[in-house]
Order: sequence, then structure tokens, then C-alpha cells
Amino acid sequence: MKVSFWEDRWIAQRTLKQFFPDLYTLSLQQNATVAEMWTRQGWNLHLRSNLNDWEMGNIVAFHDTMAQFSNLTRKEDKVVWKIGSKGVFSVKSAYKDLNQSNSNDRMELWPWQMIWRPKIPYKAIDDSPEEQPSASPHLEPCINSDDSSSEYNENFLDDVYEEDSWSSDSDYCTNSAKQCYVKEESSSLSEKEQTILFLANMGYPLEEVSIAMERCGPEASLAELTDFICAAQMARAEDPYLPEDVKPKLNHGSGGYKKRKMFNQLCKSKKPRAIFDEETIRLPKPMIGFGVPTESVPAIVRRTIPEQAFGPPFFYYENVALAPKGVWDTISRFLYDIEPEFVDSKYFCATARKRGYIHNLPIENRFPLLPLPPRTINEALPLTKKWWPSWDPRTKLNCLQTAIGSARLTDRIRKAVEAFDGEPPMRVQKFVLDQCRKWNLVWVGRNKVAPLEPDEFEMLLGFPKNHTRGGGISRTDRYKSLGNSFQVDTVAYHLSVLKDMFPNGMNVLSLFSGIGGAEVALYRLGIQLNNVVSVEKSEVNRNIVRSWWEQTNQRGNLIDFDDVQQLNGDRLEQLIDSFGGFDLLIGGSPCNNLAGSNRVSRDGLEGKESSLFYDYVRILDLVKSIMSRQR
Repeated sequence: MKVSFWEDRWIAQRTLKQFFPDLYTLSLQQNATVAEMWTRQGWNLHLRSNLNDWEMGNIVAFHDTMAQFSNLTRKEDKVVWKIGSKGVFSVKSAYKDLNQSNSNDRMELWPWQMIWRPKIPYKAIDDSPEEQPSASPHLEPCINSDDSSSEYNENFLDDVYEEDSWSSDSDYCTNSAKQCYVKEESSSLSEKEQTILFLANMGYPLEEVSIAMERCGPEASLAELTDFICAAQMARAEDPYLPEDVKPKLNHGSGGYKKRKMFNQLCKSKKPRAIFDEETIRLPKPMIGFGVPTESVPAIVRRTIPEQAFGPPFFYYENVALAPKGVWDTISRFLYDIEPEFVDSKYFCATARKRGYIHNLPIENRFPLLPLPPRTINEALPLTKKWWPSWDPRTKLNCLQTAIGSARLTDRIRKAVEAFDGEPPMRVQKFVLDQCRKWNLVWVGRNKVAPLEPDEFEMLLGFPKNHTRGGGISRTDRYKSLGNSFQVDTVAYHLSVLKDMFPNGMNVLSLFSGIGGAEVALYRLGIQLNNVVSVEKSEVNRNIVRSWWEQTNQRGNLIDFDDVQQLNGDRLEQLIDSFGGFDLLIGGSPCNNLAGSNRVSRDGLEGKESSLFYDYVRILDLVKSIMSRQR
């Protein structure tokens, strides 16, 4: 009897083709039998190369489903069920009996060992030990071979899919497009170390894996971790409406072996957090900095600023909190060894945005912008409440990125949910929630999700409505500009201490200004902008800031530069002479090489974009030096 891997119901009520239609489409052996798809190393799915991220997610789901049965092929098959008087049994009836036994029996009597090799009349074979020739005495031959007439636990695959099936002595590797089960001597590894090894074998750098685990938490599933790591290539897609076309880099050749060897050396130290050991700056939990208006601080927070860092001029530097190892130590060292203030904007609004800030501002007597922005999704987007399913527990959005979910993805989600009456099963809920969290999708109709609109980005980030709209700015550019901006309410809370200090207005040097988040924050605080010198290389962003400046009837002067190198000592001295110096130097170097979502070009402060941090330091030192001479 030959059992089709994809089209026979040998695992559950439905076929693997029905459970994993996308993998079936990708398979180069759609007519293969179970025996042909199994090797001594594990399942060889024979998929085409260059898989998309969601296709990789399906592979992970497949292996999560099948992993608990992987140990059954370690022994040779033995015939243990002699042919009955009728000489026939159905695959489904045998499976029903197997599922009636306990989980341990099910592990030892897994049906594929019983059905992939026998000849007619059928024989049942498995890998039971020789000393137990009657490992399945409760099984009786079944005359009825009509699958539709037998009943068994049709929810079995659902249960398997939901279980954490990570094996303590196993991991997977990706070789070209083939998924294989790799037996490693890893019994001594912790669960976290095994997860790191799993992802390293898929081709992900150890540093990226560790940051993903740090952010997603110790209970995160493998699918959630791979989602986080793959987000880089999504965010860098040229067309944000087609994120599925961005393909993760699979491991080829011997790269997997090298990563395993490197990881084994790492594990010898028995320090799961070894890659962070050299850092002195750690991210706090909760990420509320020196206090936020919505959370109580248990004790009075005090900090010491070295005398040479006293303002004015005050300075304020921002960048992503989840930067590579050692980055924040370096930033702090160049900025007078001031302790960073790490804040997640979810304490100010309905979306997360983990950022670090180094500044010499006072931290007492801060106050928030009023009215306070909505802090949950339903408050910020009230029309979604009507359609929000009870099984979607989200109250906050994740960090707003420069890319959005595609129409193709939202259609897949709609079809997945509509396929069931009432609540979908847990495996469907998990798929939908994973995608909704990754792409910040919200419910806009019955079974319908959609990405956020640009004006919703603006509202969540604290910008005025239509701040980025019009003037020849494309929809794509709006998402890109907003995804790289400040969260205005968060920054305004830190800058609020300046209002009483500068009742007659301020002179501001805004480096890498983006769409003017700092300027908008100061304006919303009621601080007059006397002179603003803005440095921003993007013409789109400069046009946005210029348009906002004119629409808000600013009475001061806006001077913009498109190249930070134009601000040399002579130019800065001219500017300082013309209006008496700067009160605030604010900005943040582009985070392209620091963000956790950027796998390929995440080069830290040495990256092409993030090295502009050193220009920030250079200009700050020049401004302080010139102003000190003129006092």
C-alpha cells in the first residue's frame, strides 16, 4: 500500500495538502509517498528555493506539528501485527485506535511506521522493541476501509499544532530549500540555548537571535522569533505594499555547521546571556526612564551630570533602544558618560516605540502634553471596536515601521477567518494574531483587517492631521517618513522643563530633523521658536517641515541644510554670531544600522547611516566651544 504524503489522510481527518496548502504548492514532489518524503535525517519536503517569510513560517508550523514524532525512526521496523482473517485494515481505523491510547503509546505506535512499506494484504509494522511483540494488543483488524465511515479525534492536529513541540535533543537546519531534522548532542543545553541553536541553523546571526529573544520574551514561540528577525527585510522592501516578496536569506553550504560550532563554543561558558556580558548599560523593565506621567515611580530618581555637560546649550540625543551590543555604551561615552533614559512610548500613546535618550535636561517638574492622547487601540481608533474579535487581546500596537502589510496578506487573513463559523480554531487565531502584531493590522469590518492609514500614523505619533499629506509627497514616502520620526508626546514630556526656562523663546539646532518631531513638540508645549537651524538630507522631509512652519504661522526663522558636513566651525560661528547661540541641540542619527528589524545592514555605529552620530558629537563640541569663548 502506498500512502500519499500530501493527499492521503494519514495524519488527521484532513490531508496535509489541506492543512498546508502553501507548502503543497511549493513542493517539487506533490505525488510523493510518505516513505519517499522521509529520510534518516527527517522530513525532506523538496521545496523550491528562495522562500518568502510567510512560507518559512509555514515550514516552522509544519515542523512544530510533526516534531514530536521524529524519534520513531531510530529503530528498524518490525512486523508486530499479523494479518487477520480478512487480511485488511484501513489507515483511518488504525489511527483511531492509536489515538485512543495515551500519549506515550501514540508516540511509539505512530501510524506512518505501520503503513508506508507493507504489501497487499496489508501488514501493520512499527518500531516497537523486540521484547514487546504485542505492543498494540488493543488494535483489531478493521474490515471497513471506507475512510468516511470511521470516526476518530479530528481535533488531534489542532492539539498538536498548539503544543510546544520543541524537543530537548533536536533542532532543525535549513540547507538550500530543504528542511531536515538534525540530531545534535544537545541534551545538556537549556531550552533557550536550543532555541538559539535552532535559529542559528536557519541562518540568523546569534546576535540577532538573542535580541529577538530579549524583546519577545522567554515564552515567545519560534514563529514569533522568526517573525521578529525577518522583519528587517520586510522593512527594507522597496514597495511596502508587497512585503511578502522580500525573501529571507537561507543558509547554504557549510554556514550552518560554522554557526553550530560557534554556538557550541558559546555554550561552554554556561552563560545564556554571554553576548551581553561586556555591556554596562542594560535595558530597564519596565521601560519608563526617569518616570512617565501614567506610571508611579517607586523612589525619587536622581542622576549626576558631569560639570562639563551642564547646559545651556542643552542637548538631547535619541536612538533605538534595541541597538547592537555595546552601542549605547559607546554613545554614552561620547556624550559625557551620561546615563541613557530608555522609554517605551506605549506609556504615552497606543503604540510601542522603544527609544533611548541621552540628554542634560533637568528631570524634575516635567509635565505631559494635554489633552492626553488615547492609550489603547480602541480609544485611538474607536471604529475598530465594533469589529474587534474577543480572541484578539491586543490593546497596544507595536512599533510603527516604514512598511505596511499587503492587500494579499489581509485577504489571506479574511479567508482564514471566514472558513469557520464562530471563533476560528487556535491555530488560525495564532496565525492571524502573529500577522496582526507584525504589521499592526486592525479590524475594520467583519473578518476584515487592514493596515493603518498615514493619517492614523500621524495621530498615534502625535503629529497634526495631514502633517505629511500633499505637496507631491507619495503615500510610500509618508509611511517612510513617519516610521522614522519621533513620538511627539514622549519627546515633549522630556522637553517640557524648558518652557519656564525660556519664556521668550528658544534658538534650536535640529540635526537629522526628519519631519520635524522636535519642532512640533516644542510648538505644542507653547515654546516660541525664535530661530531653528535644521539639517535633513531628505528633500521630502524638508518640504514637510517647511510646509508645517508656514501653516502654523511661525514668527521665527527656519534655516535648513541638506548636508551635515556644511556645518563646520566657520559656519556654526556665523550662525551663533547672528542670533546669539543655541539653547538646544536636538536630534538623533538615522537608526538604519541599529534597528533590530534591519538584519542585513545592522552594522552599529560604524554603519553608513548611524556613523552620523559622530557628526552629532562633533557639532555639539563645536557649539559648546564657540559659545564658551563668546561668554
